Amino acid sequence: MTVDAPRKPAGGGVDLDPAATGEPVAGSAVVPVSLLVSSARLLLERHLGLLWVSGEISGFTRAASGHSYFTLKDASAQVRCVFFRHKAQGLSFTLRDGLAVEVRAIPTIYDARGDFQLSVETARLAGLGALYERFLRMKTALEAAGWFDPARKRELPRFPRRVGVVTSRQAAALRDVLTTLQRRYPAMGVVIYPSSVQGAGAADELAAAIRTANQRNEVDVLIVCRGGGSLEDLWAFNEETLARAVLESRLPVVSGVGHETDFTICDFVADVRAATPTAAAALVVPDREALRNVVGPLGQRVARAWRHGLDTRAQRLDLAAQRLVHPAARLAQQAERTQRLGERLTRAWTLQRDRLLQRVAVAQLRLLRELHAPVPQVQRVAAASRDLARAGRNRLARMSLDVERLADALAHLSPVAVLDRGYAIVQQRGNVVVTDSRQLAVGENLSLTFAQGRAQAEVVSTEPPAVAQGPP
Repeated sequence: MTVDAPRKPAGGGVDLDPAATGEPVAGSAVVPVSLLVSSARLLLERHLGLLWVSGEISGFTRAASGHSYFTLKDASAQVRCVFFRHKAQGLSFTLRDGLAVEVRAIPTIYDARGDFQLSVETARLAGLGALYERFLRMKTALEAAGWFDPARKRELPRFPRRVGVVTSRQAAALRDVLTTLQRRYPAMGVVIYPSSVQGAGAADELAAAIRTANQRNEVDVLIVCRGGGSLEDLWAFNEETLARAVLESRLPVVSGVGHETDFTICDFVADVRAATPTAAAALVVPDREALRNVVGPLGQRVARAWRHGLDTRAQRLDLAAQRLVHPAARLAQQAERTQRLGERLTRAWTLQRDRLLQRVAVAQLRLLRELHAPVPQVQRVAAASRDLARAGRNRLARMSLDVERLADALAHLSPVAVLDRGYAIVQQRGNVVVTDSRQLAVGENLSLTFAQGRAQAEVVSTEPPAVAQGPP
């Protein structure tokens, strides 16, 4: 029911305060209704004053003015209440039908209708509601202090070596966590840090278990968990003691407390909040089957890349083997090349000589013609002949020097020249050239090739090289 805000009598009504006049309202005197109601209101307000009243809200409405009106009832009685807007603004929760509350109010009477009502100053949740209000106050305070800041929260390790579980040994949540870990990653090591999860002192035990896990430093991530329950059952996870231990933990903490709809202070402070203990276990370890699905194709790609690399190197080895030439064949190639160079030089010298002889013949013909010319021309021809002869001799001398230098160069390049200086080619069976004494065995027969002829020899002893030589 919606009622108007109480207001003082207006118009010609007399607001008579019996305490102020010293005269009683009762007796044989006839009094107006307004005087009677206002006198009763003053007596009620002064006698009872400001007090706490508990009950359940019913018929809650909020007027356009922002004032709230409702009925507060219990099993035996009910009373109307008014909660003015300027007083209700600081309330930390929303009033609604069925909510158990405790209101701090002044019992009064609404003069216009003579209705008894409570003028509410403030309200708080009753029973579990008070506990929830305490939860909200702590949540607000810790959030303002930065305990819930996402920037300070750490990522979970992708592949932890061991997982720590902080819970009760008798908790069903522990069995769920262990079953999930075994199913997803059987090789995962698990360390249990036992603690009470409900009742007096549970928050201190949980905090101590977290600190123990940090001191021992034998796991990579912690799961703090328990099964579902009422707000009172889960209250240990709302204590500041536990929240501080989670905040100060060097190990990443996953909170898996209660069911999906349950939220605790531990959930907000932890690095990661899981909806259930089972979900917490699934968050901290990888799925073995999923890893197989990922690693299998990767392994096949690595194998293909490895085989391709081997094939490529084998091809390069084949090409290198084809380019590898035996020393004897190399000497034969160099000898053949030297012979070709000598032949080309001979042909070039012969051609040049023929050209010079042809030029001399032409000059002789010209000279003969000039001899039949007058005397002045004979003198010119004679001078030209002398110059030509001198130039020919000089040219032949230079060409002879060039031929000698080329012959000397060919002699140095010839492998036969090396053998002429006393060297020999040592070969094992199969014409394998020996370049290292460690290739030889005592008693082995060798073939020696000299500048003139060949010989056979037997190995009497070998000596290793004094200093190991690196590849050229």
